[in-house]
Amino acid sequence: MSSLLVDHALAARLEGAEAAANARFIEARATVSPALGASWRDIHGITALFDGAGSPLTQTFGLGMTRPADDAAFDAVEAFFGSRGVAVDHEVSPLALGDPLALLSGRGYVPIELTDVMFRPITAADDAVTAPAIVITTAGPETGETWAEAAADGWSEHPDVVPFVRALGAVYPHTAGSTCFAASIDGTVAATGVLAIHGGTALLAGASTRPAWRRRGAQSALLAARLRQARRAGCDLAMICARPGSDSHRNAERRGFRVAYTRIKWHRD
Repeated sequence: MSSLLVDHALAARLEGAEAAANARFIEARATVSPALGASWRDIHGITALFDGAGSPLTQTFGLGMTRPADDAAFDAVEAFFGSRGVAVDHEVSPLALGDPLALLSGRGYVPIELTDVMFRPITAADDAVTAPAIVITTAGPETGETWAEAAADGWSEHPDVVPFVRALGAVYPHTAGSTCFAASIDGTVAATGVLAIHGGTALLAGASTRPAWRRRGAQSALLAARLRQARRAGCDLAMICARPGSDSHRNAERRGFRVAYTRIKWHRD
């Protein structure tokens, strides 16, 4: 696996895993909060997600992964979001087929965000248990609210994100293929994370550490625990999406992840 090339096939696998995980989340949201009208569609091979106005999941994934995007695809995707009264955002891999940058800029989209998509193989070495002082547990529906409060506390420096994160506790425990993890130190939940599995690929998401518990190894322990669980579930590849230079990015590098590519989010009002 160390010789795995970063090519379109790898990008399609990574993007497909994230798109599938988010689609399952949308399905759970629609069950938990039906009044929101959460829904998703596969439109010309593009996964279009609606999770309500203002949600970071209201966007698309997979543009150019199964086929080159064209004006007809953009028209259909824009109609999907337009009928719901929200702006259009696309997360686009630089390995997308065709020439999506020309289409995006020509249709009035502007780049607003960069994300590093990172990956690494999952091996027998990930079976090792580390950090015995940090207790790792999983959260189900009965403890989802406590888990979400801890996750939201980790985003307290970004108050605009806190309501969305706090609401995750009512959704993630009901999301097919996803498991909520918590790391506790001295009996207090210090950090959270999510493991979503699709087609042998483990997506590690939802990383959040409460300010008072940072630099204590909680996220490293969570990352190790999720890789261990993913291997038990038969996964051979793990991925993390992180902002360049962030703590999550550095933690991933310490665990052997490397950047496959940097994805651009494109926005149009």
